Amino acid sequence: MKTVVEMLMRPASVVIVGMSSKAGSAGHMVLNNLKFNDFKGAIHLVGRSGGNVDGILVLPTIDELPEGIDVAVFTLPASGVKEALEGCVRRRVKAAVIFSSGFAEVGERAAQEELSRIAREGNVAILGPNCLGYTNYVDGVVIGFTGAAKVPVIDSDRDPAIAIVSQSGGLAGHIRQALAARDIPTSYNVSTGNEAGLGLAEFIDFFSNDEKTEAIVVYVEEFRQTEKFIAAAARARDAGKPILMLSPGRSAKAKVAVSSHTGALAGDYALMRTIVTHSGIALVDTLDELVDTTEILARFPNPPTQGPAVMTFSGAFCALAYDFYEELGLEIPALSPETEAYLKPIVPSFIPPKNPLDLGTATLWQPELMEIGPKALLDDPALGGLVISAPVGTNPALSMKYLNYLIAGTKGSAKPMIYAPLGDRAPLPEEFLDLAREHRMMISRSADRSMRAMAQATLHARSRERAKGSVKHAPFTNLPKLGSGTQPEWLGKQFLAAAGVRIPDGALTKTVDEAATLAKKIGFPVVLKAQAGALAHKTEAGGVILNIRDDAGLRSAWQTLHDNIKKHQPDLKLDGVLVEKMAAKGLELVIGAKRDPLWGPVVLVGLGGIWVEALGDVRLLPPDLSEKAIVDELMKLRTSKLLKGFRGSPAVDVAAVAKTVSLVGRIMTTVPEITEIDINPVFAHGAGEGVTAVDALIVTK
Repeated sequence: MKTVVEMLMRPASVVIVGMSSKAGSAGHMVLNNLKFNDFKGAIHLVGRSGGNVDGILVLPTIDELPEGIDVAVFTLPASGVKEALEGCVRRRVKAAVIFSSGFAEVGERAAQEELSRIAREGNVAILGPNCLGYTNYVDGVVIGFTGAAKVPVIDSDRDPAIAIVSQSGGLAGHIRQALAARDIPTSYNVSTGNEAGLGLAEFIDFFSNDEKTEAIVVYVEEFRQTEKFIAAAARARDAGKPILMLSPGRSAKAKVAVSSHTGALAGDYALMRTIVTHSGIALVDTLDELVDTTEILARFPNPPTQGPAVMTFSGAFCALAYDFYEELGLEIPALSPETEAYLKPIVPSFIPPKNPLDLGTATLWQPELMEIGPKALLDDPALGGLVISAPVGTNPALSMKYLNYLIAGTKGSAKPMIYAPLGDRAPLPEEFLDLAREHRMMISRSADRSMRAMAQATLHARSRERAKGSVKHAPFTNLPKLGSGTQPEWLGKQFLAAAGVRIPDGALTKTVDEAATLAKKIGFPVVLKAQAGALAHKTEAGGVILNIRDDAGLRSAWQTLHDNIKKHQPDLKLDGVLVEKMAAKGLELVIGAKRDPLWGPVVLVGLGGIWVEALGDVRLLPPDLSEKAIVDELMKLRTSKLLKGFRGSPAVDVAAVAKTVSLVGRIMTTVPEITEIDINPVFAHGAGEGVTAVDALIVTK
C-alpha cells in the first residue's frame, strides 16, 4: 500500500484549485509543468471563472470534483485556502500542496494551526503553506509554479542521486544546481515551507526507502517534530543513506532572519548540534561545506574515521595543512611504519616521507609519483581520506600525465580523494576536465574547501561510529521522592547519592546542638549551608560558612548564618542547615544537564566553579554516551591539560568524572520529571580517588 508521501510524489490524479483564465498565472505554470513532463494521470481544474483551459473543463467549485483525487494544488491567496481545504476534505482528496504565503511566517500562526486541524481531522496530507512545491526527477513529476519546463529524468545509475528536502525552496534550487555541476543528479527536490502537515521526517523516510536515492540533503530553519525527525534520521542511517544538514541560527541576527522567513522559533543551536550529530546526521556550517561534503558522502557513504592524508608539491602547504586541521579538531596521523619504509627509497632523499607527503619538484622528472604517492597513502590503514593540493602545471601534456597516473593510483579505493589543483581561477585544460569527469574524480579549485569537506566527512564518520556505542540506561530503584520546582541542596544531594554520585559526609540539621553533634561525628573542619528551595544563591545571601574548625566556631557560625538569611530574606523559612565535612580539594568541574522542550535531555561537563561563566569551557553531550566516549570528549576541552596534571598538580580521576557524567545522563534519561541538574563544583581528585559533588541543584517540573 502506498504511503501518503509516495502518493504525493507519484500522483495518479491532480486538481489545480484556483485556476485562472490569465495566461502565465500560477495555475497555468502548474498545468504546463504537468503537460511538459508528460503527466499520464487525470488533470482536473477548479476556478471561479469556469470555462476551459487547454481543452480541460474548469469546474466552478470543488464539490463538483470526483472523490479520491490524489493531489490538490492550491494556487490561491491565503484568504481562500481554508475554504478550499474544507472542500478537499468533503471530496476525500488525499493530499494538498499549498503555495500561499501569509501564515506562520508573518505571525499568523492561529490561521496555520487551523489548517493543520482541518487537514488532520479530514485525513488530508498538507505540503506547505509557503512552499514552492516539489520535483520528482525519478518519474518526471513537477508540482511547481515558478517556471514551466521539462525536467531531466534520471536515466543512469552511474552517478549517485541526492534527495533534497528544504524549508527554503530557493536554497534547494541552488544546492541542486551546484551538485549537478559535479555530476551528482537530484532524485527529488521538495520544498516543505511552514510544514503545517508533512514535514522533514516523512520525506526522509520516503527517501530512505527509495532505491534511486543515495544520500539526503536537509535545510531546516525550525524543527517542529524533533522526536520524529531524529527517529527518521536513525532509520536513514540504518539504511546506509547519509543525511547532510544545514541549519541557520547560530547568531542572534540569524535567529531573527529565520523567524521572519518561515515563522521559525529557533532553539539552542549548540544543543541541537549535539543531538543531531549523535543521531548520525552530518551537520555542516556553511553552504559551501554542504555542497562539498555532499559530494564526498554521495560517492563514499561510509568514509573512514581515521584522520586525513594530505599530498602536495610544497613544504609550505604541509605547514598550512597542520594548522588548518588542528583548528578543525582533527589530527593528521603519521604514516604507518610500513608505508614510510615503502616510500623512503622512492621519494626525494632530501624530503623524508611523512603525512602530509611533500613530493617537491620530483614529479617533473618522475610523474609516476602521482600514482605511487596517492596509492600508498590510500592503502595505509592509519590514514583516512586524501586531499591533494598541487598544480596541474602549464604544460598540458604533463597535466594529463599527472591525471592519468592519479586515476590509476586511486582506482578501486574505498577512501575518498579530492584533487585541488592550485591556481584559483586559472583555467584547466578541457581535456583534463573531461577525463576527470569520465572517471568521476572529485576536483576542487580550493584546497581550503577540500580539507574542510574532508574534515566534515571524517567527523561525521566518527560521530556515527560513536553512536553505535550508545548506552541504554536502566532505571534506578529507591531514589528519594522529589518535590516540584527547585529542590533544596540537601534533598538534591540525597537524590544524587542514591544514584551513585559521591557527596561529602553530612546531613540536614534543625538545631545548633544537632549540628554540633553531627560535626563531632563526621570530624572537623565542616561547612554550614542554609537550606531552602527558594534560596538558590546561598553564598550571596551569606548562607554558606566554610572551614569551621571546632565546636565554638560552629555555634558562632550557626548564629551568623541565621542573621545573614534573616537580613537577606526576612520571610524565608529554612528547611534546616546542612552540615558537611569539608571536601578534600580537587580540580573544580561542573557537571549538569537540562531537558530541552524540543530536543529532550542533554548533559554538560567542563571547567567549573567561577570559571564556568568566565571561560565557558564546556562540552555538551547526549545523555546516552558511553563512558569511553565521555573521556574522549573531556580531552577536547580547551583546558584538558588540567585533567592530565599541570605545573605540579596531579592528574585527576578522569574515569570517575566520566562515570559521574554517565550517571547524570542516566538520571535525565530515566527520571522524566527532572528538568535541570547543576552540580557545581564537582571536585575531581587525583587518579583513583574519585570525585565529590560539593554543591548541587536539581529542578523538577
